[in-house]
Amino acid sequence: MSSLFVPDDLKARGADDARLEAQFAAHAAAAKRRERGAQWQLLFILVVVLGPLVVYPLVRLVSLSVTDAHGGFTLHAYTAFFQNPETRGVIGTTLGILFASASIASLLGVALAAMLFFRPFPGTKLLTRFLELFVAFPSFLVAFTLIFLYGSQGSVSIGLQRIFNLEAPPLDFLFGIGGVILAEVVFYAPFVVRPTLASFATLDMRLIEAAQSLGANGRMVALKVVLPLAWPGIAAGTILCFLLTLNEFGILLVLGSAHLITLPIAIYSAATVDLDLATAAAGSVVMLAMSLSLYALYRRVNRRAGGRNGR
Repeated sequence: MSSLFVPDDLKARGADDARLEAQFAAHAAAAKRRERGAQWQLLFILVVVLGPLVVYPLVRLVSLSVTDAHGGFTLHAYTAFFQNPETRGVIGTTLGILFASASIASLLGVALAAMLFFRPFPGTKLLTRFLELFVAFPSFLVAFTLIFLYGSQGSVSIGLQRIFNLEAPPLDFLFGIGGVILAEVVFYAPFVVRPTLASFATLDMRLIEAAQSLGANGRMVALKVVLPLAWPGIAAGTILCFLLTLNEFGILLVLGSAHLITLPIAIYSAATVDLDLATAAAGSVVMLAMSLSLYALYRRVNRRAGGRNGR
């Protein structure tokens, strides 16, 4: 049949179909260009930014820990690190401070978050904003603040000495394990508050009201309703607290005494004082493995928390 006998509506429909196909093809081509551009941007970031700043230093660190003076492969640095009699004490001190500080900070952070969420008061928003701002402070600033307040020449210590007519300042615990744990608890507790508050915000308050209407007291509601639903967020905040506390250096450098040697301080001393770069690199790789393990656990728990919250 000749095109002269094709109805006008069929011609218009064919033209519309052609325009739609052209639009689809244009959108597909634009999507491919955006995808190709994103791939080039990622490659640029990997080569120009992450390469010299992250990848190369890590590769160089691992290479330094397994290379001898002649450029051959050796595990002497790891052998020297683990066979050193002082290493066991250093690792024990590191883990002891880690578990004490992170555990207390986590419990305090969860308690603060529960108080701010379930028992709000007129200054709740201001305190929450302060805790959010507090995480931006450098950790050594907290150490110096505690020294100015509770050190042997701090204002609180001198005030107590004058009030009670004491011959010596009553507070003298900061430069040691007690001061380190106190500073790390004060600094890292806010890191637990925010994830816990976010987890509490996803709770269905009708479940809590139903449990209370059935006669459950506050303890039963917390243990039977709140904790099972909010535990992924609480666990993520706790693991993050452990991760950050493990890598803490500023507080240890300010408040740690000569007898309080942790793994970061030992690595720092080996590299800058002893000039034993191979042993320092081996210790750094060990610490890096511990940190990456905690980070992998944090990511897994955080994904679970995100899935439960519907994200």
